[in-house]
Amino acid sequence: MAANPIRSSVDYTKPGKQHGHLYIPYSHNLGGWANLMVPITVIGNGAGPTALVMAGNHGDEYPGQVAILKLLRELKPEHVRGRIILIPTLTMPGSKAATRLSPLDGKNFNRSFPGNPSGTVSEILAHYLTTVLFPLADMVIDMHTGGRSMDFVPCAHMHLVPAGPQREKMLAGTEAWNSEFCFLYADIAGTGLLPVEAENQGKIVITTELGGSENVTAPVHHLTQSGLRNVLVQYGVLDGTFTPRPRPARWVQALEWEDYRFAPESGLYENIVTLGEPVKKGQAVGAVHFVENPQRDAIPVLAMSDGVLIATRAPSVVGQGDCVACVAHDVDPRKLP
Repeated sequence: MAANPIRSSVDYTKPGKQHGHLYIPYSHNLGGWANLMVPITVIGNGAGPTALVMAGNHGDEYPGQVAILKLLRELKPEHVRGRIILIPTLTMPGSKAATRLSPLDGKNFNRSFPGNPSGTVSEILAHYLTTVLFPLADMVIDMHTGGRSMDFVPCAHMHLVPAGPQREKMLAGTEAWNSEFCFLYADIAGTGLLPVEAENQGKIVITTELGGSENVTAPVHHLTQSGLRNVLVQYGVLDGTFTPRPRPARWVQALEWEDYRFAPESGLYENIVTLGEPVKKGQAVGAVHFVENPQRDAIPVLAMSDGVLIATRAPSVVGQGDCVACVAHDVDPRKLP
């Protein structure tokens, strides 16, 4: 396989604080020798673990991007024990365009792993993370929201990796975010995810779904920023006072296909159940209405089992097959095989 063409203007072994860029070569109609410049900050201070902290995996998911931008400006080397690598937005073109996918190549960055050094911009960056940054890291934090398509109960979440030390550290890190809900989730929309690649390399991977939709409320920003700091303190890479949970986490899981509900037809979607509220099997969590056929009855979207509504559709306009709801179920993750 070809060598990765990305050039980094930061030295990952150098102590102190560095702001720089990852330069990804690409061409466009008005730039034959262009580079996509991805901001990166490295803060190193002596021996200790390495945390790789990222946001903007999907361009239209902003609370994590804001949290990293604030953190990279505020942190000084003396605050760090080990090394923190900060990338505020992985999909820079999507962030600027408010799109989930990259406008440069149409790729979903979170389906681009392990990447390809000879591929598109997204695939080249995914390969760089896979081969350069993940091997440097002990902990990988990948902050998400529902973007413009979904709205989540703000929560830290994780995959159910095999039982053992990696899972135990991920459970502890997820709980350290101090969200009311902690969420075990499944991948229902393809392969090639960033967290899966990092997990396969044995990293402690913490991810989030911190709300969603166009409106980012002050409480969501606060939880994103306070949770990120608390996880870094808990892991021992950032100095500070650890904030214990005010109450035990409510762990929920959605690991079955039936937990994820999809629009049966295109139309206008009505959310019927409030996020975080309990639902019963057969209960309508939403309905699709038909503005071009007003006399037609709406089609209900039904919960397939008892649980709690952890995510719901954000835009009212919905296309057939769009995910419109996720019903999760209470679970004790430490009793799972």
